[in-house]
Amino acid sequence: MPNHTNKTTQAGASETKAPALLRINKALALAGVCSRRAADELVAAGRITVNGSLIAEAGTKIDPAKDEIAFDGKPVTIPHQGSEEHVYLMMNKPIEVMTTLSDPQGRRTILDILTPEQRQRRVFPIGRLDYFSEGLLLMTTDGELANRLTHPRWHLPKLYLVRVRGDVTRSKLEIMRNGMRLREGEELAPIEVRILPDDPGRGTVILMTLIQGINRQIRRMCRDLNLTVLGLRRIQQGPIGLDTLERGKARELTAEEVSRLKQAVGMEAKPAPPEKPQKAATPQKRERPARDNRAQYDTPHRQDKRRGRPTDSRSEHRSGKREDRDQRPRRSGDSAPRSRDQEQRPQRDRNSNRNSWGRRDNDSRPQRSRSGRNKGWNK
Repeated sequence: MPNHTNKTTQAGASETKAPALLRINKALALAGVCSRRAADELVAAGRITVNGSLIAEAGTKIDPAKDEIAFDGKPVTIPHQGSEEHVYLMMNKPIEVMTTLSDPQGRRTILDILTPEQRQRRVFPIGRLDYFSEGLLLMTTDGELANRLTHPRWHLPKLYLVRVRGDVTRSKLEIMRNGMRLREGEELAPIEVRILPDDPGRGTVILMTLIQGINRQIRRMCRDLNLTVLGLRRIQQGPIGLDTLERGKARELTAEEVSRLKQAVGMEAKPAPPEKPQKAATPQKRERPARDNRAQYDTPHRQDKRRGRPTDSRSEHRSGKREDRDQRPRRSGDSAPRSRDQEQRPQRDRNSNRNSWGRRDNDSRPQRSRSGRNKGWNK
C-alpha cells in the first residue's frame, strides 16, 4: 500500500500559515498613533519599545498578535486579523473639552463623555478639535481608516459654521476663496466660504469648507483678516454629518455610514450604479395588403357620384375628349349640332393678293358716306 503519511504531514504544514508580520511604522499607523513617516522619527528618537526593548531600525517587523508595543511607555494596541471587530463612533464634542485621551492639567477630555463600555474598547480620535471648538468628532479603533482620513492625499472636505465679529467684506471673502498666506508663512489652499443669514447683533455666520488639516487654521485666518472668532462648530467630515446628535453625546456609526467612510478613502469599492432596465423589443409590424385610398377617404355621397359617372378610361380624360354633344339635352327650337367631323373651315389661299397682317384691298372696303357713316354697316 502506498504511504500517505509524508504527504499528509506536508499538507498540514502548508495549511499552517505563517504569522502576518508588520513593519513597526505601519503597525503604529494602524493603531492611529501617527503617520508612517512620523513613526520612523519616533523610532529614531528611541520612543518606541517592542517587548520592553528599544528598537533602532525603522524596518523592524513585529507580530501584532503576540508582540507588546509601547509608545513613551504606554501600551499600544495594534489591530490585526482575528482580533475583535473595530468600533466606530461619532461625538458631538462640547467646548472646553480636550481632544485627547488624557490631560496633564486635569482638564476634561473626550474619554469623560464616553460610556465605560466604549472606553474599554480603547477608541482614539480621528483628527482634532481645539479646546474652544465644538461639533463633530469621529473616533475608532481602526488605525488604517484613521490614517487615511487624516492623510492629505484624500482631501476629504470638512464643513464648519464660524461666527465672527468684524467687517466681513467681499474682498476678505475673495482672499479666503483664492488661498492666502498666514502670518507664519504657511500657504493655504483655497476654501469655500458663504455668509449665512443670522441675527446681525450676534455677529456674522460664515459657512467654511476646508480640505487641509493645518492646526487652528480657521482661527489664524480670521486673525490675519481682523476678524474675531466668537464660535466655531464642525458639522460634517467627509460623508458623515452631525445630524441631530445632542451636544456632549456619542453614538456608534451605522454599517452604512462606516461603508461610506471607507469608500471615500478607497478602502472599499463603491457600489456600481444600478443598471438601467432594458427596453422591450418592439414587435415587427406586419405587412398589410395595399388598399385603395380613394375608397378609404371618399364619403358615401362622393362614392355615389363616382358610380354615376361614365366609365371613361383615364387616357380619354387626359386626351381632352369630351362627351358626345348629341348626348346632351337640347332646348326647344335648337337645331341639331354640327358634327366636328363634318365641320370644315375654309382654307386660306396662300397665293392670293391679300396683304400681310390682315389688310384688305382698297376695292373691298365699303365707301363712307359724306355724312361720315359707313353705308355698308347701315341696313
